[in-house]
Amino acid sequence: MHIGAHVKTSGGVDKAVDRGLEIGAECIQIFAASPRMWRVPTIKDKPLQAYHEKMAESGLGPTIVHAKYLTALGSPNPELVEKSRKSLSEELAQTERLGALGLVFHPASHRGAGLETVFDQFVEGVHEVLDNAPGDALLMLETSAGSGDHIGSKFAELGSLIKAIDHPRVATCFDTQHVWAAGYDIVSEDGLNETMEEFDAEIGLENLRSVHANDSMRDRGSSVDRHDNIGEGLIGKEGFLNILGHPAFADVPFYLEVPGFEKDGPDKPNVDLLKSIRDEASA
Repeated sequence: MHIGAHVKTSGGVDKAVDRGLEIGAECIQIFAASPRMWRVPTIKDKPLQAYHEKMAESGLGPTIVHAKYLTALGSPNPELVEKSRKSLSEELAQTERLGALGLVFHPASHRGAGLETVFDQFVEGVHEVLDNAPGDALLMLETSAGSGDHIGSKFAELGSLIKAIDHPRVATCFDTQHVWAAGYDIVSEDGLNETMEEFDAEIGLENLRSVHANDSMRDRGSSVDRHDNIGEGLIGKEGFLNILGHPAFADVPFYLEVPGFEKDGPDKPNVDLLKSIRDEASA
């Protein structure tokens, strides 16, 4: 189990490796492009080469790339769907060039149309993205908190999509805050066991390939996506102690997306705290 964090790429993608090492991360998550603009520029050769050289020297675990917040494969708006397919294809191609584990994206909202209405469209979109960006990089559907008709707040929804897509490059990213906000008990030992049993039945533990490690500012079942620093939210240290000690997560990399104690994003205190919880869980 690697403990890592989302880090910035400003100044060049290779700078993300430096920033990860500065905060003690064992793996990193990055954006391949601005998450709030459709354009996906090709990573330039010089910083890409420097990134690969630094990664080889760093000993860091797998990098993952987070897709744009704009992406919505299940939207009833054809123009938005087309833009989403194009940008995801381009981001997955950049993910492949980085040699990263995969690209994480939000299933996003069906805008009230209902999952069954946009189901085939979503599956077709994922296949188009994978065909447009061949390689080994995974395309990971992230669990949703559930607000605003968002797809994937229930494991059954993600499981049905993954089964229908039926592709070896499709997997899941488990966001602790989103799963909690969606109503799953991941804090108590019994609740976590039940949650992961349902995950296995609906999605399959073999498809659990990354974790977004975030505490929660909001109550379980709130459907509100509000991250907190580790130990400061309602999941708390005890919840993360159970999570990091659960066998389902033993070989899965964790990536922090917390606000940071200085409100500047994931930081060394959060990384160190999660590492100490991992040590305690394995003692």
